Amino acid sequence: MGAGGRAREAREEGRGPGARKGLAALLLTAALWGSSFPVIKMAVSEVRALTYTWIRGLLAALGLAPYVALAARRGRLTRQAVLGGLLTGSVYAVALWLQGWGTAYTSASNSAFITGLNVVFVHAYTALRARRYGRELGASLLLALAGLYLLTAPSAGPGVGDLLVLAGAFLWAAQIILVDRYSQADPGVFTFFEMLPCVAFLLPDLALGWQPVELHVLGLLAYLAFFCGDLAFALQVLGQRHLSPAASAVILLLEPVFASALAFALLGEVMLPLQALGAALMLAAMYVAYSGERHISSPTPPAPN
Repeated sequence: MGAGGRAREAREEGRGPGARKGLAALLLTAALWGSSFPVIKMAVSEVRALTYTWIRGLLAALGLAPYVALAARRGRLTRQAVLGGLLTGSVYAVALWLQGWGTAYTSASNSAFITGLNVVFVHAYTALRARRYGRELGASLLLALAGLYLLTAPSAGPGVGDLLVLAGAFLWAAQIILVDRYSQADPGVFTFFEMLPCVAFLLPDLALGWQPVELHVLGLLAYLAFFCGDLAFALQVLGQRHLSPAASAVILLLEPVFASALAFALLGEVMLPLQALGAALMLAAMYVAYSGERHISSPTPPAPN
């Protein structure tokens, strides 16, 4: 049985300790990603989206290089981790570029809402490929979308930036599905190869002319690379070992909830009543999706060994 098949069996056993670990890992991922939207907005206001993409990917890869060197010495560079990481990273790199490019032309709240629509694409995939689409998943999707709309309060559109972010959201959904397929790979090694394709954006960026990057922008990109990249994506791989793509997508949708909590803690911003209701609905969506995991059979085919 392949690694994907073993992951499926583990999930179908129900909400045991493994599922709780998966939930904790994905909540940490969502918290880290939730802190990224204002940082991305600041970064792409000063550098091109191409520059943002390849520097963020390069820093993330450099951060994991020592770990991968040690893994290679111990024989842990498996085909699954390398090829799976590169395939997923190719999708991730384009999604990251589209999100950064689009965020430069729309608001952070619009970007957060539209990026969150990846959950619709993941659930559509689950409904088309799974033997059944549970009522819990359907309810969690509706709760999550309603909560996301109330929390982010996106402005009217769509504009060019919104459409670019929407294209990125489709690819974010593909990234979640691919991570599920390769979730049994070593998280650090997989994440390293997932970051590498971003560096390819260096070539088209140089073709437009060298753009100097200020030190404070490098600091922003370093945070995005090491914490919202290396750490968050490794946690995503660990979390999706135990939870289905559809449930994972709902949990990861809590990004803006964590973003609002950080804004309250660090900036003293207070949620409006409708935003608080939206956050509550999204938390309810997470609970419903997690509770329904025992009824989900993952459709993902096994990954090659």
